[in-house]
Amino acid sequence: MTHRQILEALSGLLLGMFVAILSSTIVSNALPRIIADLDGTQSAYSWVVTAALLAMTASTPLWGKLADLASKKLLVQSALVIYVAGSVVAGLSQSTGMLIACRVVQGIGVGGLSALAQIILAAMISPRERGRYSGYLGATFAVATVGGPILGGVITDTSWLGWRWCFYIGIPFAILALVVLQKTLRLPVVRRKVSIDWRGAMLMSASVSLLLIWVTLAGESYAWLSWQTFAMTGGAVALGLAFLWVETRVPEPVLPLRLFRNRTLTLASLASLFVGIAMFGATVFLSQYFQLARGESPTTSGLLTIPMIMGIFLSSTISGWVITRTGRWKVWLVAGGLLLTSGLSLLGTMRYDTPYWHIALYMAALGTGIGMMMQNLVLCTQNQVDPADLGAASSAVAFFRSLGGAVGVSALGAILGGRISGYMRDGLHDLGIPPARAAGEAGGDGSAIPNLAELPVPVRTVVESSYGHGLADIFLYAAPAALLAFVMVACIKEVALRTRSGLQQTATAERRVKELTRG
Repeated sequence: MTHRQILEALSGLLLGMFVAILSSTIVSNALPRIIADLDGTQSAYSWVVTAALLAMTASTPLWGKLADLASKKLLVQSALVIYVAGSVVAGLSQSTGMLIACRVVQGIGVGGLSALAQIILAAMISPRERGRYSGYLGATFAVATVGGPILGGVITDTSWLGWRWCFYIGIPFAILALVVLQKTLRLPVVRRKVSIDWRGAMLMSASVSLLLIWVTLAGESYAWLSWQTFAMTGGAVALGLAFLWVETRVPEPVLPLRLFRNRTLTLASLASLFVGIAMFGATVFLSQYFQLARGESPTTSGLLTIPMIMGIFLSSTISGWVITRTGRWKVWLVAGGLLLTSGLSLLGTMRYDTPYWHIALYMAALGTGIGMMMQNLVLCTQNQVDPADLGAASSAVAFFRSLGGAVGVSALGAILGGRISGYMRDGLHDLGIPPARAAGEAGGDGSAIPNLAELPVPVRTVVESSYGHGLADIFLYAAPAALLAFVMVACIKEVALRTRSGLQQTATAERRVKELTRG
C-alpha cells in the first residue's frame, strides 16, 4: 500500500479512535459535578471510571480473537455502534448506578476500538514503518485527550447545556466515522470456523470484578482483615485458576497462554500492567485535584492539564518518526519509564497551594513518559509474533494495560477516600469543630463530593488542603508501579524491526504452502 492509501484507510480508524477517546475524556472534568448532582460518593466516582476500564479489560481479548477470525472492518464499526449506544443512554442517567451500567457498555466499545486500531495498523504496515503511523495514533490520542476535558468543562459550565451533553456531543463524529470507515477501509477477510472461548471470558471477568469489588469496599464496609476479605480474595483466586485451566483446554482460548513463552510479549504485558496502574490510577484524579483542592472550574481544570497532554502528543509523535528512521525502539521505552516514575514521584509532593508552574513541569514529565511507552510496547510485541497471532498478541498487551488501569483506579480510589477523611478530621479538629458537626461542615466525611462554594472560608481551606494532600498521596502510591514498568522494559531485548506488514507475511506464507502442495 502506498502512503496515501494507508492514510485513507487510517482516516476512518483514527476518527473512530478520536470519538471513543473524546467521549471518555470529556467526562473527566465533569465527573465531580456529575457525582454531586446524582448524590454519589467517592466510591461511585472511582467506579464510574473503573466500570468502563473493567469492561474494556474483559472485552479486549475477545475483540482481538474475533479480529483473527472475521472482518476487521465490520468489527470496528460494531465497536463504534456499541460505544455510541452506551453514550446515548449514559446521558439519560438518573443515578450513579445507571451511569455505571452505561459505562460498562461504553467500555465494551472502547475495548474493540483500542484493540482493533493496533491490529489493523499491524495488518497493513510493517513494524519498521509502523512507528511513523503509531505516532498518528498517539497524536489522535493526545488531541482528543486535551480537547475532551476542555470541551467537557465548557459544556458543564454552560447552563443551557449541562453535563448530559458530554455524552451526546460525540454522536455526529461517530456517524461520520462510520461513513468514512465504510468508504476507506478495505482489508481482505480470512475466515476460519472456530469457537469463541466464552467460558474463559466470563471466568476472567468474574475474577477481576470480584477483586475490584473487594478493593473498593474493604476498609469502608468491612475491615481489611475480615471474613469478607478472605471470601472475596479466595473466590477471585479460585476463579482465576479456573480461567487458566479452561485456557489450557479450549482450541481457541481468549488469551492464548502459549504466547507468553515469548519473552518480549511477557515483559511487555507486565510493563503494560504497571503502566496502566500508574497512568489511569493517577491521571484520572487530576480533575479532582484542580476542582476540589484548588477550587477551579471544570473548564479551567481542562486547560490546566495541557502540559501533560502536550507531553503525550509530542513524545508519541516524535518517537514514532524517529523509530521509523532508525529502527531503534528500546531507548524510548527506557526513557519513558524513567520519566513516568519521576513525574508521579514529583506530583506526590504537591499540595493545594503548590505553585502551578511546578505542577505543570511534573505533568509534562508524566505525559512525556506515557507517550513514549504506550504505543511502543505494542510495537515491540507485534514485531516478534507470527501474523496469525497479531490480534491475540496486540490485545494481550492492551488487556494488561486496561487491567492495570481498572485495578489502579479502584485501589487508589479506595485509599483516597480514607486519606481525605483522615486529613479532613484532623483539620476540622484544629479549627475546634466537634466531630458531630465535622461531616456537615465539610460536606461529608470524605466519601461524599463536597460543594466548595457552599462552605465557610476556614472549612473550605481545610477541605482543599485535605484533597490536595490526599490526591498527592495517590501519585506516590502509583510511582512504584511506574518503577516496575521501567524494570520490565529494561529487561526486553531489542530486536530489529521487520520490514514487511502482517498481510505481506501472511501472503508469503500462503504462497509457500501452495508451492509445497504443488511440489
